[in-house]
Amino acid sequence: MVTAMAAALVVAAASGAVALALLLRLRRLRGEQLAREAELERAFGARQALERAQAEARERDRIYRDLHDDVGARLLDLVYMAPDEATATRAREALQHLRALVASSRRPPARLLELLEEVRAEAARRVAGRPVELLWQQAPDVPDVTLDGAQTLHLGRIVREAVTNALKHGRPTRLRVRADVAADHLLLDITDDGEFAGRGEGGTGTESMQERAAQLHGTIAWKEGTWGGTKVALRVPLVNAITDRAIS
Repeated sequence: MVTAMAAALVVAAASGAVALALLLRLRRLRGEQLAREAELERAFGARQALERAQAEARERDRIYRDLHDDVGARLLDLVYMAPDEATATRAREALQHLRALVASSRRPPARLLELLEEVRAEAARRVAGRPVELLWQQAPDVPDVTLDGAQTLHLGRIVREAVTNALKHGRPTRLRVRADVAADHLLLDITDDGEFAGRGEGGTGTESMQERAAQLHGTIAWKEGTWGGTKVALRVPLVNAITDRAIS
């Protein structure tokens, strides 16, 4: 009798252990299933986002092509039909700006130092022939990080628009561009000695600069510069960029 009861208890304990093991296994399988479903949902969402981004890029390229073909042709006509050399020069500058805009819309990833050199060279070309001195100050410890296509595009456009605004509205004799780095942030400021008009308020150009800075998870501000003109101060984190040190 005692032996039978003991055997029954052993069987019951074994059955309970098996049931518990099965329950734990079912819970683990359910957890793995939920994880796979969540991963599939993330992958599906990422694919949808990629498809939307690709569609937007194709539409943006089409608009830029149309803009170049239409406005570019009109500007070229104006270059050859201008009544005086000053008008022809302005039309030629506008055409160069349009071509740079279209080309930069398809920007591939680039190194930061490479982009800064492109920006410096473009700014030098734009002030050439004007009574404006370009001062380019770049800290030696600016890291040569790799920027993705969007970062490259937005940074280049912000500086280009800042230079445009300074030359167009400020009427400066000096234009300074400084590049520095602090606490994993790129610091860029564009300062002129022209007229300060608080140009950070309103306007398509400045709104676009603010939107681009936000896309870079950075900040941008307009303030009166040390020369009495306008200073555009941009602060952009570099935490998403890839450095040679990080790769190694």
